Amino acid sequence: MAKVYEFLANGFEDIEALAPVDILRRGGVEIQTVSVSGSEYVMSAHGVTLKADVKFEEVKDFEQADLLLLPGGMPGASHLSEHEGLCRLLTAHHAQGKRIGAICAAPFVLGRLGILKGKRATCYPGFEKFLDGATYTQELCTVDGNITTGKGPAAAFIYSFRLLEQLVSREKSEEVKSGMLIPDVIAAHQV
Repeated sequence: MAKVYEFLANGFEDIEALAPVDILRRGGVEIQTVSVSGSEYVMSAHGVTLKADVKFEEVKDFEQADLLLLPGGMPGASHLSEHEGLCRLLTAHHAQGKRIGAICAAPFVLGRLGILKGKRATCYPGFEKFLDGATYTQELCTVDGNITTGKGPAAAFIYSFRLLEQLVSREKSEEVKSGMLIPDVIAAHQV
């Protein structure tokens, strides 16, 4: 079973944090939310308090992680960028060729660390100037090698299903979409 850690800082974007957790868990992926705030409680950009599964300091070993995730939102993404332990972890994880996902404002954290050099990436409009060395795609979701980036809140489901495809399979992603009635939503929108 794939193992994922998603990092939460005060000011995270609600749907960008919870959609991946929901979808990946439905798909059988082990995902833990990790607070980098020093407390197990983290407040979203919209005032929702969430209890993380674990605090950053409590995780003994991130080596087993198949994927590290960064939700966007401000000032959440800035707080992620300021956490030295997380930045070291992201750099080491990337150096091993392991998967990293970031959405909305959070790809700027990867840009700041040099992780996006030579990669294609997307982000929330206006943050593309921080994607140091990347080619900005403007896509809702961009996958380039071990890096998956999402554009913003409306892309949270697309981004999450792409992550599930990578970690489990396209078939499992389609199964979860069907169970969540995503095909019905798409059909209704096309009417």
